[in-house]
Amino acid sequence: MTYWPWWAGAVGLALVTIAFTLATDRTLGVSGAWERVLHWREERNRERVEARFTDDRALADLLAAATAEEFGTRHPAPGTPGADLPVGPPVEEAPRAPKRPAPVVTQAALLVSILVGGWLAAVVSGQFELRLDMGAAFSEIVTDNPVTMVLALFAGGIMVGFGTRLAGGCSSGHGLSGCGRLNPVSLLATAVFFGTAVVVSFLLWKVI
Repeated sequence: MTYWPWWAGAVGLALVTIAFTLATDRTLGVSGAWERVLHWREERNRERVEARFTDDRALADLLAAATAEEFGTRHPAPGTPGADLPVGPPVEEAPRAPKRPAPVVTQAALLVSILVGGWLAAVVSGQFELRLDMGAAFSEIVTDNPVTMVLALFAGGIMVGFGTRLAGGCSSGHGLSGCGRLNPVSLLATAVFFGTAVVVSFLLWKVI
């Protein structure tokens, strides 16, 4: 099997990450996209609610106007109850809420594009083949029993999902977007899971 050089893959991943960020103003993350697509009904309802409050300044003005109408804005006159109470420090402006993820439709398009892109690459290279096993390497190292293979993949999927959830992202969210932004958490997470992958691969191919 012939692969592209490593630098071509690096350039392609960089272009995809940059294009996604420019198009959606959000960071790329496959595990997050998968989770949101699985819960698309809840996400769509949340998007409809948030669409009614897209302007934070307008919402703050409406709340201030409603508060003034209900409680008034002028200080009590001297001699009236409450006039001698100390005035507290000015209320600081609340921090802006973090950006919501890209719309569910965009996340679904990302997942479909990954699937279609992999299929096109296999077809163009003439290596597309439908098969029910994981290849000779998997059969040699893990198992060639179909039932055991399914159980091993299922258990592996659970562990990957748990680890992704625990780390707050996957190789795309941390490794591409996070490291590209020099996020310390992403740099540490990427070093841990790629370092672990190197050690496990060495044990499988060289020791076991």
